[in-house]
Parts: sequence; C-alpha cells; structure tokens
Amino acid sequence: MEFGGRVVLVTGGANGIGRALCQRIAQERPRGIIIADCDLPAAISVAEELGARAMQCDVSCEADVKAVVEKARQEFGQIEIVVSNAGVTAKGGFEAPDEDWDRLWRINSMAHVYLARATVPDMVERGGGAFIVTASAAGLLTEIGSAAYSVTKHGAVAFAEWLSVHYRNRGLKVACLCPAGVATDFLDMNDPIHQFLHYRSVTPAHVAECVIETLRSERFLVLPHPEVGEFFQFKTQDYDRWLHNFAHINSRLQKRLDRVTKATKDSSEIS
Repeated sequence: MEFGGRVVLVTGGANGIGRALCQRIAQERPRGIIIADCDLPAAISVAEELGARAMQCDVSCEADVKAVVEKARQEFGQIEIVVSNAGVTAKGGFEAPDEDWDRLWRINSMAHVYLARATVPDMVERGGGAFIVTASAAGLLTEIGSAAYSVTKHGAVAFAEWLSVHYRNRGLKVACLCPAGVATDFLDMNDPIHQFLHYRSVTPAHVAECVIETLRSERFLVLPHPEVGEFFQFKTQDYDRWLHNFAHINSRLQKRLDRVTKATKDSSEIS
C-alpha cells in the first residue's frame, strides 16, 4: 500500500508520533491529509506546515469522529488510508479511579472502533484501503506502570487483529503499531518507569518511517523496537518464565520509584 495520490486521515496528528507520521506521509505526495486532533491550534500549525487540512476532534466521542469523517468526504470525496493514532495514559494500578479507566478505554480502545465504523465499510465497498492502529508494546507485552494503559492497549491490538482477520480478504490492509519508548512529551522523565523506557527510546521520525515501510510490505505488526518482537516471541514460547522476568523488572523499578519518592519527601520536609 502506497500513500502517494491517496487521501489520508490521521487522528492525534498534532503532536508526537502523530505529527511525525503526518510529516512523513506528506513526503509521499498524498492527495490530501486530514489532521484530526482535540488540540486544534496545534493541528492547524502542522497543517499549515504541510499543506494539510486540520479538524478538531475528540476521538472519545463517536459523534465527533463521524463528523470529521463526513467533512473529509465532503472535501476530498473519499478516505483511503486511516491512521487511528490518538492515545493517552494515566498512572496507577487497579486502584486508579474509574474516571481514568473510562477515559483510557474510550480513547485507547473505542476510538479505533468508532473510526472503523465510520470508514471501513466505505473503503471495502470501493475495493480496499488501509487502517493503521497505534497501539503499544504494552499491548503485546504489558505495561509495568499503568494498569489501565496496558489493558486498553491490549484492546487496541485485539481490535486490529479482528479487523485484519475479517477484512484482509476484502482488500483492507491492517497494520498495528506497537512501539516501546518514543522520545516525545508522552514520556514523563520524573517517572522511573518512563526513565527506563527512555533508555532505549527512538525518535518519532523513526517510528513514522517504520510505519511507511511496514505498510508497503503489507505486514501487520509495526515494531520500531526489534526487542519488542523478541520479547513477544519469548512470551509465546514460555509464558511463565516471561511473567517471572517482567515481575523481576517491575520489582527493580518499584524500588527505584520508592527511593525517588522518599528523596522527594525528605527534600520537602527539609525545605
């Protein structure tokens, strides 16, 4: 699947990975790029840079998603490639408030469903297209920090798999992007877990290049970090040992987090 001459819709395209994707896709000379993001000023800034179209969209709201898709069709006639990229995170395990779980569920999982409902039937009717889901290495492996992020990104991977199984023989190319650490504002460098991810982080531009290459070769998994594929293989070969190893990593990071928390508390008491 090539981007040249096609109409591409990118959600969450104003910052981070999404912005890099829009910049890289623009180099392929598409017929049009629609940058849909809740941050309209940032989306406009990227759109002006690339000669694209910016639209405001809250992907957690299906009505918003439908409205953006309809506007895009009115302006460009059709959408041929969808990059369902928007995502958020929240700290905490099962004790995290329901509001965080609900927000991550709607943005990290259901937003892909809303976008597929609005675009896949038309693409299939026209003979095919491409649908790219931005999930995470947390969706293939697990997230050592946020429980809600891990669960909802697993949901994103599962939905991408379902789309591929049901529509690949009807012309729809489905890819699932599963990066580990990426050098964006998404990484909180005050968080020891994110510091761990930053150690092997890659640039958003590298992630975007991997998406282009993977879609061209019509593979499903986009893995900007090769070690994620190795860990995934290990997980399927020896599940219990894989869990043991990740539990060990979690213990080490938790000790580091405890030290940081104690140091911060002591500093606060002194001041």
